[in-house]
Amino acid sequence: MNDFNMMWPLAGGLLIGLSAGLYLLTTGRIAGISGLTAAAIGLTGAGFSKLGIGFLGGILAGAALASAFIRQPEIVVTSSAPLLVIAGLLVGFGTRLGSGCTSGHGVCGLARLSPRSLVATLTFMTVAAATVFVVHLVTGGPV
Repeated sequence: MNDFNMMWPLAGGLLIGLSAGLYLLTTGRIAGISGLTAAAIGLTGAGFSKLGIGFLGGILAGAALASAFIRQPEIVVTSSAPLLVIAGLLVGFGTRLGSGCTSGHGVCGLARLSPRSLVATLTFMTVAAATVFVVHLVTGGPV
């Protein structure tokens, strides 16, 4: 990987941090994608949130813009559609249960020195490492 290609992840991380910081400064709220998604689709009980819809629209527009200029690898999905839907619902449920997603706790929570986010992020990372270890043991090969 050349130096130019190594800049994309850095630029993406900087933009995520900048947008989370600007959102906090301008609204006084944490840029939690799970909460904004729930607000955008009306799951919070307060109706549809224009702010949530705008935030999600910006994420989608940014992804579309980036994909227009950055070469994308070919992605092949090998799982069944019902399994993917169930997995997505479980992730959504876990996100609401944990009061945020992995990136929300990791980016916004740790930046605010939130003890709850530190515990959540350490839990996510520990379970992920344990899962890789167990899968490696069960399959006998790399994950």
